[in-house]
Amino acid sequence: MDDGSPTVWERAEPPPRTAPTPLSRAAIVAAAIALADEGGLDAVSLRKVGAALSAGPMRLYGFVDSKDELLDLMADAVQGEIGVPAGEWRVALTALAEATRAAVLRHEWFADLMGGRPRLGPNRLAVLEGSLAAVLPAFPAVDDARHVLWTVHAYVAGAVRAEVGERRAARRTGVDKPAWQAAHGAYLRRSLATGRFPMIERFVAEGTDGDPAAVFAAGLAAVLDGLAAQRR
Repeated sequence: MDDGSPTVWERAEPPPRTAPTPLSRAAIVAAAIALADEGGLDAVSLRKVGAALSAGPMRLYGFVDSKDELLDLMADAVQGEIGVPAGEWRVALTALAEATRAAVLRHEWFADLMGGRPRLGPNRLAVLEGSLAAVLPAFPAVDDARHVLWTVHAYVAGAVRAEVGERRAARRTGVDKPAWQAAHGAYLRRSLATGRFPMIERFVAEGTDGDPAAVFAAGLAAVLDGLAAQRR
């Protein structure tokens, strides 16, 4: 039940004070994003953000109540980078998906915040408003529009998490994808030689391992084609 308490976006910031390091929510969020870009979400805490700003963590509590609120603010800042989609529904959702992927590749930690309950900051609400403005004329039933947005979001979230996972694995192991495939090639060839996996054999023989951006775009196009067919 909503208790009516103001959210972090509605609470006023503390008044300016004379201090060696002036603080603001914007500065706190920027410092937290820099830490997360460098070391992931585990590198973010109010103590670490305060240290990065040469301020004690207790000063930060005047601006944010918890790490969860800080994560909300960080996620909403990235939503601001993604921008508000516009235009015909397919054009708008393609632009939204590509901008989301680009934002995740700049801020890999954002992929870890894409699931679960939505973080309803002002930038996220603006993105949702623009998405609905593009989708509702083509899918006027609200539940149909919700299905379209959820389907595209699910594809984008899954695709970018897979791409980020590969990047993280390469950094962690020092082995990139081509080297990993080469290391497992002999095992795979022996497995295929048994004749037990004819579909995988065809997949390996005929498939291509394309550029991640091209693979993402092709998968997105397939999802949008399916939604367009459902509309017809």
